[in-house]
Amino acid sequence: MNTAFAARIAGMNAMYRLAANDSPTIPDDAADRLVKFKATLIDEVHEIDEIVKMASSGAAKLEVAVALADLLGDIIVYCRSEALKYGLPLEQVLDLIMDSNESKLGADGNPIYDQNGKFLKGPNYWKPEPKIRELLAAQMAQQS
Repeated sequence: MNTAFAARIAGMNAMYRLAANDSPTIPDDAADRLVKFKATLIDEVHEIDEIVKMASSGAAKLEVAVALADLLGDIIVYCRSEALKYGLPLEQVLDLIMDSNESKLGADGNPIYDQNGKFLKGPNYWKPEPKIRELLAAQMAQQS
């Protein structure tokens, strides 16, 4: 995600008086916040059912595309806003996750998929969590 998008999310959080932190911050009410975040995401995910109905009922492809783009955009905006509330450097985390995803290729350099099209892990796969831990630990140490 580009910096202009991140800046717009920061502006949105400020406009709606939502938390915004410059470094990793886990508030005391994190569990309650996460429950609410999950509920909102579930509401968004349920919109997929409506898009499935549209697609299977023969709705115009443009209308299905618009509904799908709106759904995916809403989820991304909501997730980016949530990351800002916790001071998580989402763009840097996404880079690490993408690097990890690229390590999933098979020994022959080709992707490996399951029956749902999900990437499977190849022999050179590495988990992103240790690098995410290093990134966040370094940022938290800077705030101390």
